[in-house]
Amino acid sequence: MAGVACEPVARPSLTSISSGELRSLWTCDCELALLPLAQLLRLQPGAFQLRGDQLVVPGPGGPAAARGGFNVFCDGLVRLDGQLYRLSSYVKRYVELTNYCDYKDYRETILSKPMLFFINVQTKKDTLKERTYAFLVNTRHPKIRRQIEQGMDMVISSVIGESYRLQFDFQEAVKNFFPPGNEVVNGENLSFAYEFKADALFDFFYWFGLSNSTVKVNGKVLNLSSTSPEKKETIKLFLDKMSEPLIRRSSFSDRKFSVTSRGSIDDVFNCNLSPRSSLTEPLLAELPFPSVLESEETPNQFI
Repeated sequence: MAGVACEPVARPSLTSISSGELRSLWTCDCELALLPLAQLLRLQPGAFQLRGDQLVVPGPGGPAAARGGFNVFCDGLVRLDGQLYRLSSYVKRYVELTNYCDYKDYRETILSKPMLFFINVQTKKDTLKERTYAFLVNTRHPKIRRQIEQGMDMVISSVIGESYRLQFDFQEAVKNFFPPGNEVVNGENLSFAYEFKADALFDFFYWFGLSNSTVKVNGKVLNLSSTSPEKKETIKLFLDKMSEPLIRRSSFSDRKFSVTSRGSIDDVFNCNLSPRSSLTEPLLAELPFPSVLESEETPNQFI
């Protein structure tokens, strides 16, 4: 009995997942998730396609946009198996907002779909080899959504019409997930920020950097890595369910944040309330590109 009590707490495996855990899991129970990017591309061909040197992500105007998908946060590039790919559509990790409409559209955009970030991980045994992972943030989970919405509401109520900068950071949650001996080499990719520049005559707090805030989003990370065909099919269905489009129940002008909200986004912006956000069509950063020859490319499996 003493030997059992002294056993260390087991960390999640990076190559497999408990099928029992996943089969009994509703998407609303998933806060954060992690899986190899190559596996995600194979399981979600409708959301991601490799074409030459580009990773094609359907934009808001395409027919695939109505089927849901993910909001990809990055700087326009991702490295997979040593090759660099350009993304056709993504949400910039840093944006500047100058008016109320921009803020409203941005807020609704980032909460409209699950977020996706790219990270590279090295092991101490082989520092020359990197594995690329996809980190998913379930914005529909109450715990995750609450942290993002409250962060945006609190900064507005604290600055009162002044300029400010707000950053959301997931580094701590991801780094605590990986077992010792693994290092996230580009942890800065696990964050995004926006800067609201108000038309204020004297913006002293902003000028001196006193209106910069960071929200460290915490949550349980679900491991979606697997080499079993049966488990991969379960994971595929799980991802399909998570990325389903939300059903709108009202028009743009009359939309409310949620059934528990006491008002609209106009009240929050005017520092009257702190409700939860509503949803609208995402405004993504488009990278125009000419016609690209399609090539069937199967990403290499992670060891």
